[in-house]
Order: sequence, then structure tokens, then C-alpha cells
Amino acid sequence: MLDFKKDYTLTDNAVIIRPLSLADTSELIKFSLSEPTLWTYSLMNAHGKDALEQYIHHALKQRNLEKEYPFVVLDKTKYEVAGTTRFYNLDAVNKIGCIGYTWYGKKFHGSGLNKHCKFLLLDFAFTTLALQRVEFRTDAKNTQSIEAIKSIGAQQEGILRSNAFNAQGGRRDTMVFSILQTEWEQHLRSSLSARLASIKY
Repeated sequence: MLDFKKDYTLTDNAVIIRPLSLADTSELIKFSLSEPTLWTYSLMNAHGKDALEQYIHHALKQRNLEKEYPFVVLDKTKYEVAGTTRFYNLDAVNKIGCIGYTWYGKKFHGSGLNKHCKFLLLDFAFTTLALQRVEFRTDAKNTQSIEAIKSIGAQQEGILRSNAFNAQGGRRDTMVFSILQTEWEQHLRSSLSARLASIKY
């Protein structure tokens, strides 16, 4: 299972995924100050300097508590910070976990970066961590996120009604998707790898 004290770095030809640190605040702040809609459907708001600092401190605290493992995502072609993502709800006994809290600056939307990122995280989850199930959860109104999750082959399972507060303090319905280790090994890994090879990044 995941060693929270170890620093993992995942990389391919397009992205670098490395552990989030306080030093990343200086690079992420440009998105925090100028792109408030990035957190419209999020559970935590990171718009503004204070909110971003709180967001990062919370993420690092969760890592110290061995509950979540946050990453910063870099565009390798430009060596520019693009956003963040993390593992959470990890369950070593049942060999399951979630990938989420993912956001990127708008200039990286539709670039193919997210698919590269998800491929690396899923391969790490199923191969290194030996998880048997990975979940993705998103606001049921977040059509962009829903389409992105579907595009990597995740199966929609259902909707958890009014199961959490959103960043604005209201309630949200959460849509749940999953990928199983068997699905990844049998066809999703190869199909997603082929799609990545065709992206002109």
C-alpha cells in the first residue's frame, strides 16, 4: 500500500506528477487569483491567496495524517505547474481508493494533460499500490468533469444524493464512477495508452 512518508514522482513524455509542497503556492497562486470558476463544483474553494494557502495546508495535513496523498501536476513540455490532484479514501484492507481534488489552469484544459495524468495515477494505483478498485467522484452538475472521467473508461455507478457540502456551502449530489483492476489490465490500460500516443502534445 501507499507509504505516506515516501515521495513518489510519476512522469511520462507530457507530465510530471510530484508531491505537493508549500513551495508550490507561488506557482499555483496565478490560477487562484485569476480563475475563480475552477472551484465552482469543488468541495473546497481555493480562490484567493488565503483560500489557496488553507487548501494546501489542509492537503499536507491530510498527508501527515496518512489519509490523503496530494500531488502537484507539471506540464513537462513547458515545465510549468498546471494544477493539483491526489489520492484519498485509501483503504488498505479492501484495496480501494479514490483519485480526485483535480484541477488545472484553464490553459491546460483540453490539452491532453489530464489523460496523461490519469494514466500515470491509475497505473501506479493498480500496479504499485495493488488496488483492486479506483473511484472518481464529482458534482452531478459538473458536466466537464463527468465527460473527462467517462473518456478514460470509468463506469458510472450512481448518484449519492445530497451527500456533501460544496465550496459555496450548499449541498451537492455526487456522481460516482469506478475502474476495476481487472478492467485496467484487460483492456483500459492498452486503449488509453494508444489514445495518449495519438495526442499531439
